[in-house]
Amino acid sequence: MVTFFIIKGISDVPELQTPIFLLVLLIYLLTLGGNITIILLVFLDCHLHTPMYFFLANLSLNDICNTTVTLHKVLLIGLTGDQEISYVSCIAQIYFFGSFVSDELLFLAAMSYDRYVAICNPLRYTVIMNHKICALLASFCWVLGFIEILPYAVLVAGFSCYRSNVVDHFFCDLVPVIKLSCSNTSVLKTLFIVEGTFLLVLGPLVLTVLSYIFIISTIIKIRTSTGRRKAFYTCSSHLTVVILLYITLSYQYPRPLSADSLEYNKLLSLFNTAAVPILNPFIYSLKNKDVKSALKKRLWFLRVKK
Repeated sequence: MVTFFIIKGISDVPELQTPIFLLVLLIYLLTLGGNITIILLVFLDCHLHTPMYFFLANLSLNDICNTTVTLHKVLLIGLTGDQEISYVSCIAQIYFFGSFVSDELLFLAAMSYDRYVAICNPLRYTVIMNHKICALLASFCWVLGFIEILPYAVLVAGFSCYRSNVVDHFFCDLVPVIKLSCSNTSVLKTLFIVEGTFLLVLGPLVLTVLSYIFIISTIIKIRTSTGRRKAFYTCSSHLTVVILLYITLSYQYPRPLSADSLEYNKLLSLFNTAAVPILNPFIYSLKNKDVKSALKKRLWFLRVKK
């Protein structure tokens, strides 16, 4: 039984530690800056007080939490050189990282449902997607995401034997910790493959795909090309984020339990936990007229105030 783990980090090469630290710090600051900007714009601009941007603000908050959970140890290692993480902190990191990933998939599914109602049932949109329903839906996404990952954390906390305490990753992820354990991990592996695949990933994916099947069928029926472009434009940013995230997950998690090396999984984890949260606010701001307009108004207001 171990009382602490050693986080191996992104690279073992001493000469790369400073560039890696600076790169991760830049990624983290960009993630914080971009997502905090989205949250503030949604909160301050009355034109963004709609269900779509309400869920976008929740998604941005989730991205901030996810990035902080996974990258803070890399930054601490770069600053102090201390690669140790306590056993309890490692289990907590596994739990919170998994919860925030689950929350992100659920929020993307909720956003796809919002787009479905807006395009397929526009006359009843304000009735169906009222403030109470949006608040309940967001609360459901947050709570369910944390409940779904709880069995994994409980099972990992019950491991009584480890071959080593060196985690070949830049944070405590479920897969590298499973590989270190010499306890019976068959229940956890089965849960990871069955519940993780069908409930955590395929559940939100099916809801998202079904929503877009109805959305596309409705868009096709629109008579004018201008109307079709406008309808598709309203969900293009969300669709881009969905495709990007699910492609990353599809390459990352179907085969890691049988892989001989964790380097492949480590690189995809870095992209998933660092690059995707950065891209989200930029995708929504660059492809969304409302967000760009709100940002310009705030920047103009600050210039005038000065």
